[in-house]
Amino acid sequence: MHSRTLGQGLEVSAIGLGAMGMSQSYGPNPGDRNDMISVLRSAVDHGVTFFDTAEVYGPYVNEELVGEALSSIRGQVVIATKFGWDIRDGKSVGLNSRPEQIRRVAEASLKRLRTDVIDLFYQHRVDPDVPIEDVAGTVGELIAEGKVMHFGLSEASAATIRAAHAVHPVTAVQSEYSLWTRDPEAEVLPTLAELGIGFVPFSPLGKGFLTGTVDASATFAEDDIRNRVPRFDQDNLAANQALVDHVKDLAASKHVTPGQIALAWLLAQQPWIVPIPGTRRTTRIQENATATQVALSADERADLDSLAQRIGVHGDRYNPTHMAYVNR
Repeated sequence: MHSRTLGQGLEVSAIGLGAMGMSQSYGPNPGDRNDMISVLRSAVDHGVTFFDTAEVYGPYVNEELVGEALSSIRGQVVIATKFGWDIRDGKSVGLNSRPEQIRRVAEASLKRLRTDVIDLFYQHRVDPDVPIEDVAGTVGELIAEGKVMHFGLSEASAATIRAAHAVHPVTAVQSEYSLWTRDPEAEVLPTLAELGIGFVPFSPLGKGFLTGTVDASATFAEDDIRNRVPRFDQDNLAANQALVDHVKDLAASKHVTPGQIALAWLLAQQPWIVPIPGTRRTTRIQENATATQVALSADERADLDSLAQRIGVHGDRYNPTHMAYVNR
């Protein structure tokens, strides 16, 4: 797989791996931890060098999983993790990006990840009670101390990105972006282009919808995050089917999968965009990695660019509670 460069010269594989689903959010967690370790290591075999985790995933167990899986090949990979939640008794009870909390999380994450340095340290969600300048300054201090290499933000507004970048250079911004979630295009992506900051789309496959394996008849386990996402209500899934059918038709004509079309479209947007699809299966990692070889013509790209506006997307990407945490 070829590499791409985020801001501040951070070089990573063109497609990364989001590890969250190995510990939470998508139904019953895998029963065998060793299976997930094998999947993570197989990703490296397929050219993936960029791995995404967070203290809140689990909480904590996802960082431990990533740390154990990659410790023997630490020098070959880039590991991103996140701070910003107030975690008590194993549950997130709100936000906390106070400087002392950022430092506590950094020290704990270093131990769980079995590493001496965090390659990319994101603020997971913008904390309205802590000035972003204080957050950027604190991460800048950790970088000066050699505990962190790069500073990132997640689901931040263009104004917040500018304010943080003025204090310490931001390497990457992570937000949801895909064929059916186009929110970053209006303000965030132009800001990143201007400032030389990389972009890391999470849920690039629409939480599975853009793979063509989810339809209006789909049901999800009680602990599956999609049960709480309005876009996955049965009526909305049925209304959104026209969008994924269009992607499936294009995929069939090119003898690739719908998921590969969705990833190829993201890769074609900008050379500094690096999607991080998640999976629990090695076969999916291979499929996702091969998306870097899918070429889209100018006409195909233009058609996909207008797809969501032309067909329409039904349902919000989060429930109202979670929507309040984004684009701050």
